[in-house]
Amino acid sequence: MVSLLATGLIVPNGGERMKDEKVIQVHAVWDDAAGVWVATSDDVPGLVTEAETAEGLEVKLRAMIPELLIENGLIDESEHASIPFHISAERDSVANAC
Repeated sequence: MVSLLATGLIVPNGGERMKDEKVIQVHAVWDDAAGVWVATSDDVPGLVTEAETAEGLEVKLRAMIPELLIENGLIDESEHASIPFHISAERDSVANAC
């Protein structure tokens, strides 16, 4: 299994991000029926979570991403790394003409 540190997805604490460094991609979709944002990521095995607000979703992701990367053996718990991630959000809507 390839370490995310080796692929550039993880930045050791105190390290500065470089322009070409990879960032974990998170995809969020608004579920109108449930009234929540649902987030998943191909970069983080097992990541599926939801929150009523985008801000709440970000808070959950900040906790879940490192936990899941450790559980999946992609980073070591002792690495103390910063993990950059980007949230792409989609929400369909309708505008009504008067």
